[in-house]
Amino acid sequence: MSISKIQENTSKNNARLTWEGCSILLDINDGERMVFERLTAGATLKVGNKKCSLQPFINCPFGSLFQVENGTDGPFLSRIFSTSEGSNDLQEEKESPTVYGSKDNRELMDNNTAQSLTGEDIDELRRKGASGVEIIEALITNSATFEKKTSFSQEKYRLKKQKKYSPRVLLRRPTARSICEAYFKKRPEQIGFLRMDALALLLSMASVTSHSDVLVVDMVGGLLTGAVAERLGGNGYVCNTYRGITPYPIDIVRMFNFGTEICERIVNSPLTELCATSNVTSVSSSQLEEACGTRSQSNEEGPSSSVPSLDTGEIMISSEDGDTDISPASLAVKPCKATKVGQKAPLDAIKSWRENGFSSLIIAAPQIDAWSMVKELLPLLSFSAPFAVYHQYQQPLALCMHNLQVGKMAIGLQISEPWLREYQVLPSRTHPHMQMSTSGGYILSGTRIYGSK
Repeated sequence: MSISKIQENTSKNNARLTWEGCSILLDINDGERMVFERLTAGATLKVGNKKCSLQPFINCPFGSLFQVENGTDGPFLSRIFSTSEGSNDLQEEKESPTVYGSKDNRELMDNNTAQSLTGEDIDELRRKGASGVEIIEALITNSATFEKKTSFSQEKYRLKKQKKYSPRVLLRRPTARSICEAYFKKRPEQIGFLRMDALALLLSMASVTSHSDVLVVDMVGGLLTGAVAERLGGNGYVCNTYRGITPYPIDIVRMFNFGTEICERIVNSPLTELCATSNVTSVSSSQLEEACGTRSQSNEEGPSSSVPSLDTGEIMISSEDGDTDISPASLAVKPCKATKVGQKAPLDAIKSWRENGFSSLIIAAPQIDAWSMVKELLPLLSFSAPFAVYHQYQQPLALCMHNLQVGKMAIGLQISEPWLREYQVLPSRTHPHMQMSTSGGYILSGTRIYGSK
């Protein structure tokens, strides 16, 4: 059975469950490391120095939490349920009253003598089949300073030991947000430093809704295309246009687990074909000549200015060693191939777009001058259609905005800078996270009108 049939059957039965052949995002130890995997019965995941099979993830709901356990046949992933003993203990610990300020850490000395349990003792516990939770409790029991620590320090100690002896893996669904978050955390240059709040604002300002025909210039690996297709839901088209003869790579789209219905709505067409002379009712001939005037210069650029092609087999994000591995080895053995996206746009759709124009335009091409792209693509929109342009820096968008104002080509022009700040909300310690990105880029938005030139 092909993967498209499996996707369709799964979406009809229960879209919350995984299936063999789907893409998954594994969040290890609460964002310490993130891994994209193609879920198969023979696939494995390396957590620390242990290698575990991904078999338990098949037919499991997205959002499930797993923990590495030691078994007779080696380490394996065991699912954690809300009714488990560890969860109950954690809930009781959170609900129990805590007296703050009764202890402090001033008299504690970090001289590596507080722990009486040696490495040989821990290895002996592992040989006897002790679980990670039991090892953590043994470490706490044999610590001479644990009871003297504050409740905050005790929780920090537990979390540190849990990541080492009982790592946890969260099964996440690959969505526009989760994929953007994973790439932005360690490889932001591959998505043009496009942060998840900037991506959401980009879609909103372009008014991407169901039954829309969205013209896209995606030079961020396919993240923008996948986000637009996800919001369309199979109703409408997302058309990737490009200069030259080779489309820009959109490999990230394969991570979204789109079915055949949505994949068929992701098409591409060269800019020269969209600008070809025809019986156009919504675009004047002078505007078409102006839009196609730089075509020869565009063909010389080609797709060389796009971001490096992304291999979506696996992207491993680790905060321990700072290395990020993109390994195609995990896709070497697959039962079936993913549905191919980015086919040539149908001729009837291209004819309709020439006559009526696109309903919105989104550009995310940090390697190309913003004004040159907007000047060519804006005439392809229908009148009163919104557009949004993303760039990592403000100056190219400011120049583009000035030229649009001078040419009287658009109204409602504005440059927005999204700003996202994550807060830690815990009892008696609510504050913004100390490590956060300084900028998520800039977005130029506006509405196309009939220009006087």
